[in-house]
Amino acid sequence: MGIHVCMGAMMMCSFGAAPSSLVVLPANLVMTSKMPAANIMDNKPMVNVLPFGVCMSPANPMVAAATAAALGVLTPMPCIPVTAAPWIVGAPTVLLAKMPSLNNSSKLMCNWGGIIQISVPGQFTEMIP
Repeated sequence: MGIHVCMGAMMMCSFGAAPSSLVVLPANLVMTSKMPAANIMDNKPMVNVLPFGVCMSPANPMVAAATAAALGVLTPMPCIPVTAAPWIVGAPTVLLAKMPSLNNSSKLMCNWGGIIQISVPGQFTEMIP
């Protein structure tokens, strides 16, 4: 059983240098442990998914340009997440706003090749199947 993810959950990107916090707007009108609950559509860059410090992905055009300018030495650049697809799998048995709820084992793919995952779900009392 997974743990329900809510506002304030901590996330980490495989190409990021620092953790980030998930922002969940109260649009779904559902709370978990007195915080807005998340669903798989809480994937909007710079709204729900904030930057992870610096990006080290060679697929990121800014990193590629800086690395080329440094004669091939990997040069991290500021992270600007690009997440076009929703979180992957979620909890299809628990729907929030007609979408699966977000649980702590869900993953989000960044277009620059990073895999974003939940490290701390924001609360530890409510579980979802």
